Amino acid sequence: MESVTLTGLMKKAATEFPSRRALSVSGKFDLTHAQLQQLIDHAASLLIASGIKPGDVVALSFPNTVEFVIMFLAVIRCRATAAPLNSAYTTEEFEFYLSDSQSKLLLVPAQGIKSAQAAASKLNIPHVSATLQDENSKVALSSNPDSHLDSVHQLVNDPADVSLFLHTSGTTSRPKGVPLTQLNLATSTLNIKSVYKLTESDSTVIVLPLFHVHGLLAGLLSSLISGAAVALPAAGRFSASTFWTDVIKYNATWYTAVPTIHQIILDRHESKPEPAYPNLRFIRSCSASLAPSVLARLEAAFDAPVLEAYAMTEASHLMASNPLPECGPHKAGSVGKPVGQEMAILNEQGEIQPPNANGEVCIRGLNVTKGYKNNPEANKSAFLFGWFHTGDIGFFDSDGYLHLVGRIKELINRGGEKISPIEVDAVLLSHPNVAQAVAFGVPDEKYGEEINCAVIPREGVNLEEAEISQYCKKNLASFKVPKKVFITGSLPKTATGKIQRRIVAEHFLSQMSAAKVPKFGA
Repeated sequence: MESVTLTGLMKKAATEFPSRRALSVSGKFDLTHAQLQQLIDHAASLLIASGIKPGDVVALSFPNTVEFVIMFLAVIRCRATAAPLNSAYTTEEFEFYLSDSQSKLLLVPAQGIKSAQAAASKLNIPHVSATLQDENSKVALSSNPDSHLDSVHQLVNDPADVSLFLHTSGTTSRPKGVPLTQLNLATSTLNIKSVYKLTESDSTVIVLPLFHVHGLLAGLLSSLISGAAVALPAAGRFSASTFWTDVIKYNATWYTAVPTIHQIILDRHESKPEPAYPNLRFIRSCSASLAPSVLARLEAAFDAPVLEAYAMTEASHLMASNPLPECGPHKAGSVGKPVGQEMAILNEQGEIQPPNANGEVCIRGLNVTKGYKNNPEANKSAFLFGWFHTGDIGFFDSDGYLHLVGRIKELINRGGEKISPIEVDAVLLSHPNVAQAVAFGVPDEKYGEEINCAVIPREGVNLEEAEISQYCKKNLASFKVPKKVFITGSLPKTATGKIQRRIVAEHFLSQMSAAKVPKFGA
């Protein structure tokens, strides 16, 4: 197992299933596994000619396009590290992520990403666009380097190569950098392939952004290493209006999504049903808690088992999943059984807890990161007692199924986007007229959780909600902007004067319900 690489698994699939469809862009073109492999090797030769060396970090900011897939895999093929970034980030956010990852190059689509390019220019990081005209072309870079395939063929990928670098928002204002190796990624994709029995006969439509481990590992890479097929929406992002058309056109056998997208798909089904729905082997849900009522509605609407799973960046995505029907029951309200790694429920002393007893969910296995980058403090607390600590509280039932109870950490989980409230606090407190501020999560029907904030203005200043909202929109990515701003004269504090988010959230929620304001997400 320890000699496995993602690159090796990709090559094996291309050798075994050369003429099978690997990657499609809806309405544009289809690539076979052999064609995709050739495009990756050629793109890798362009990167090497551009000066990219093993260990260098290359940032990528793209919609869900064929160029992203090829360039991402080309970076890894060069023994460099890919750092995918959300194109919705502000210039300031790009500056942080490019700087913290020590990126040597930024790759963007032909039309560019203005905020990313502005940040790269400020940091003196070259930015280059990548374009693939059609299925008979090769990727062209705007820098137009001279390339030689020999340079790629001489490179041997190693299981220890750091291939992927992502940030995960912690409970501190500084997001933590998570390096994942070829071995981590290979192990996780094999675990995903195994639990869902993915084969060359499978096909999926990507609905999630590929800068996240969920879409990247569960949707894209696990399919490609299985010899299966993947379709990308023509618009480069999820569209409820084209989803079923693509599922039918590409004979999709399954799809994976966050609960928010499942709800959008359900809402469309109820308002504009399709004439007929395809036979899916299963539907997968992950990245946020799926309400049992939504699971039941999905199964009834689309006549397919809905399998909820549990994952995180530090585990290269998958940790646990409900099984396929032929392998056992799937339980609503549970995230299933551990997949491909050890998992235990530990108390604060590091002792393994019996079934039905709450504790922290802890894991260890070849899919787990060796540690956060340049963050000894976080590593010290995350790797206690020889286990990686997830920060989630849960228990195993008597059948060995994991049930999550809540999070130790204060992350706000908005439809699968994990947001650090302290990061939002920092922006609020940088407003010249704000004296105190706190961001917190509140229940939301659509996203699971939504962000609200409470702000105390500086003395003698008249501050409006709209002014704070506008300020946040300028300084935060759109998904981090608080949905509601409470302007207040005081914040509830503990006896020692600490502001506790949970208490603040309860205080303002009770105010809203007393005022008979419509419930969140309505």
